[in-house]
Parts: sequence; C-alpha cells; structure tokens
Amino acid sequence: MTGSHRIAWTAIPPEVRTAVERLTGSTVVGATDQSGGFSEGLATRLRLASGQDVFVKAVSSLTAPGVARFHRQEGEIARRLPSSAPVPRLLSSYDDGTWVTLLFEYINGSLPAQPWRGDEFERIMSAVSAMAHALTPSPIGASATARPRLGGWPQLTTGEELTTLARLSPWAADHLDDLIKLEAAAVGTVAGDTLLHGDLYPFNILLTGQRAYVIDWPHAWVGAAHCDVLTLMSNVVLSGLDPEPYVETNPLTRRLHPYEIDTFLAAHAGYLMRLAVTAGPAADPNLVDMAAALGQASLRWLGKRRP
Repeated sequence: MTGSHRIAWTAIPPEVRTAVERLTGSTVVGATDQSGGFSEGLATRLRLASGQDVFVKAVSSLTAPGVARFHRQEGEIARRLPSSAPVPRLLSSYDDGTWVTLLFEYINGSLPAQPWRGDEFERIMSAVSAMAHALTPSPIGASATARPRLGGWPQLTTGEELTTLARLSPWAADHLDDLIKLEAAAVGTVAGDTLLHGDLYPFNILLTGQRAYVIDWPHAWVGAAHCDVLTLMSNVVLSGLDPEPYVETNPLTRRLHPYEIDTFLAAHAGYLMRLAVTAGPAADPNLVDMAAALGQASLRWLGKRRP
C-alpha cells in the first residue's frame, strides 16, 4: 500500500532539472518515475549520459511545505550518516528556497515481499541489528534530529475520537487507561544513544542480491537501540507471523524486560492510531489505512502480551 500524490520528472521546473544535471555533471537521457511512497513530490530514477543512474527526490515547498521540511531534514541526516550504515549515499542536494532536491546513489533493489517471507525478514533483522551497532553512539546530536513518532492515546479519550477508536480497535478503547500509563512510561524506556530510523517498515527497505538498505531518513531520532527492531517485529503480525520468537533471538531484544517492550508497543500504536483517528478529509486515504493497519498490528501483539 502506497500513496497517490507523486509528480513526474517532466513536471519539474526546467531550472531544477538543469540544476540536477549540473550537480551530476552529466545530461539526463532517461527518467523512470517511481510511484511508491506516501508523500507528494518527485521520486525518480535518472539515467545519465555518463552511464550512471541516480535516484532523485524533489518537492516544492509552496505546494507541500511539510514534505519539503522532511526533505531538508533527510538531507541533513543523510549527509552525516557513516559509511558503515546500510543506506544509499547522498550524492548532492539543491535548495533554491522553493524546490528542495536530494540526489542519492541508485540502489537496484526491490521492496521485501508482503506478506513477509521468513528468510527475508531474518535477513533484514540481521542488517538492522548491525545498523544499530554502527549508529551507537549516534553520529548526530539529539537536538538535530526529529522527535520520536510515539504517543497519542490521551488525545483519543472522548467524543468522536473515542467512537472512531472503538470502531478501529475495541480492545484499545477498553484498555485506554492502561495504554495511557504505558505510553507515559515509555519516555524512560525508549531513552538511549542510538540513531534510529524512526519509520522502519517494509516500504523503507530495499533488498539487493547481497544487502539490505534502509531508505528515507527524515524521521530519525536518538533513543534506545531496540526501537527500530520492535517496529519491524510489530509489522510481521500483518503477515500472520508471531513476533515473540524474534524477540527471544534478536540481540537487541532478547534481554529486554517485558515492560520495556510493552511500553514501546503502546507508544508506537498510540502514534499510529492517533494519526488514523484524527486524519482530516484532505489526508491521503492510503496513508490513513496504512496507519490504522500498522497500529492494529501493534495492538494485537500487545493484547496477547497483556490480555
């Protein structure tokens, strides 16, 4: 499931396309627009006359100011990631005050299969665990990263919000007091010194024959090393898999106190369900549906842990 607001390379202003060619040092001879993702803006693979391929993201701050802010944040994060991290290298960037453009090395890979295949998931879990090691301590100070996308239950306790929540997750509506307490406790249990991706789902992972790459870093934050892997583990519920065996074997989670896992799942689901419940009519319906599905998956796992 992806969004529906991508724009094409041919819709980019000529001066921006010229700037891209200047930055790459070569003429663009072909463009393959990518339809995936949930944000407005350009996402395209460019073939250059030099024979090189690059991946370009671009957006106008006039039509999509929030996405432009994310692009600027991602550029700041990407240029400071160490070479040991499994991420595409940022080659260059362009920002004229209106158009924000990021140029990355092109990774000839594919998204993980959905529903999850066990072998692919285990391979990705190994790569993400190694990534956490490479990004501890964080190469970027917490003040330069985003706030964690966690929490939201106190905003869903009354009125239409509670009614919508009860429709999406009767279990959450019946356990709101517990969820609010767990979310509050997560402030302490997610603290740490690891640079985290902060949005680690299968649509932000590319697999090649040899490696797994983690893409799209605007929501990176500094916290406990286990947060990204728990995000991924919660997602496997949608594929009918049990996350608990992965918790027991993964080096970042196998020694965690159960309460640390529960508090993260509550805060994680709180953010997703708040997004799904409070989204206005202008929100991308695919994004809303995705948030609801991912939030429900985390709640199903949490519900089994805390019946």
